Amino acid sequence: MSSTTQKRARRKNPAERAAEISEAAREIALEQGLSAITLRNVAARVGVASGLVAHYQPNVDGLVAATFSSIVAAEIHEVSGMLAALPGPSERLAFLLETLMEGGRLDVTAVWVEAWTLGRRNEALATCVRGQMDSWQSVLRGVVEDGIAAGQFETEDPGSLAWQILGMIDGLTAQSLVRWGGVSDRGTHLARAVEGMVGAARGSLQPQASGKSVS
Repeated sequence: MSSTTQKRARRKNPAERAAEISEAAREIALEQGLSAITLRNVAARVGVASGLVAHYQPNVDGLVAATFSSIVAAEIHEVSGMLAALPGPSERLAFLLETLMEGGRLDVTAVWVEAWTLGRRNEALATCVRGQMDSWQSVLRGVVEDGIAAGQFETEDPGSLAWQILGMIDGLTAQSLVRWGGVSDRGTHLARAVEGMVGAARGSLQPQASGKSVS
């Protein structure tokens, strides 16, 4: 007679297990989308029973919201660190526009687009989306305000301007998810538009102006 013995997951302390579950949810979101975060999928990724995941994350909506925040906060932290290494407002704004438009961030873009839709029915997620949108607006507003102080930009309302620029970035990156070819070289067109919005010198925010050598 033969029998199959299910391999047991190694016992871990609560903090370690909770971190493992959070990381599994993050990987699933980036690979398959926020809607793929279920108790079963997370459990399969970790290699434990669904009940164990439910013990640590009894509310799937909350797990989705926390996963979204984790992904976006990490990107904001990364980009903010890169901005701090650049010499001036024009260089920082040029770098910011180029970085957020690059194809290597499509997985995060997809998470954003899905979050806006899922947030209509998941209030915890909607709250996190609003918070992270505010965080990005704060980063961009700070760059614009620094440019005003340095005499490189001109605008009477940097906060509203930051929202407008973010809206343009969001729209263009969302279009890129379906590889829409209606406008070539979106980064250059965006930079030209933003130059006019902030009163920057012509060509100062073009992709090559960022000096993208920050590591």
